[in-house]
Amino acid sequence: MRIVFMGTPDFATTTLDALVAAGHEIACAYTRAPRPAGRGQALRPSPVHARALALGLPVRHPATLRDAAEQAAFAALGADVAVVVAYGLLLPQPVLDAPRLGCLNIHASLLPRWRGAAPIQRAIMAGDATTGISIMRMEAGLDTGPVLLTRETPIGAAETAGELHDRLATLGAAAITEALDRLPTLVAVPQDDARATHAARIDKAEARIDWSRPAPELARRIRGLSPFPGAWCLAGNERLKLLCATPVPGTGTPGSVLAAAPGAFTVACGEGAVAITRIQREGRRPMPADEALRGLARPSRLD
Repeated sequence: MRIVFMGTPDFATTTLDALVAAGHEIACAYTRAPRPAGRGQALRPSPVHARALALGLPVRHPATLRDAAEQAAFAALGADVAVVVAYGLLLPQPVLDAPRLGCLNIHASLLPRWRGAAPIQRAIMAGDATTGISIMRMEAGLDTGPVLLTRETPIGAAETAGELHDRLATLGAAAITEALDRLPTLVAVPQDDARATHAARIDKAEARIDWSRPAPELARRIRGLSPFPGAWCLAGNERLKLLCATPVPGTGTPGSVLAAAPGAFTVACGEGAVAITRIQREGRRPMPADEALRGLARPSRLD
């Protein structure tokens, strides 16, 4: 098929590679515009932008698709279908209507659960046992379109958002190539709006750990926010990013450090305790907790 690909982050590059490998013609890759990054604030292209250029594909990064000229340029590509993966811009109706077979979205949840910006993180934080990929025919609402195909996968008991992200990226790439092969025979199933939940964008305020909360909830929050933005707390005056944790038995004043074990340390919560197994100190790389704390006076409590 002749495809317009629309995506921005690393999650989307796996799908772009899969579509090229499957022999589809990529008429153009749409992505977000380069943004300032790093100490020098030089403009940095998105991961999809960089990958598309490496593949020799044309790239466009309009600031909006609401402009009539941009909509005409999109339609002029003559695409059979648009494949959209975490693009980041709203597609107005003229864009949705332009491809012959419409616009297909790869969404990292089992719709209608977790519509919105952060389905991977919200699934872990909510304690969901499973998640997956939905291939959806797009319409004007936020992730409300009918679903053509789903692929389900369990969420590991100690899996972080970063780990699940990578698995779902691979699963999504396989699902969209299958969906394109089977597109004439797939039945679009409307979503049940009454079962919908919203995966709100992660607010940085959510990342500060409140040790008065129950241990299972905090362990899920730590894993759901790992590696970005990263749950955090203070050890004295130093900020620690907490990257992996599991609930364990233990009692004590919330925030007090109960014990240390190889590769971990245990912190009391409002109910139970959590074993912190991976952290990142300020200005350091992520590492096992016991290794990261060498040279830091072991705190008696975390705030």
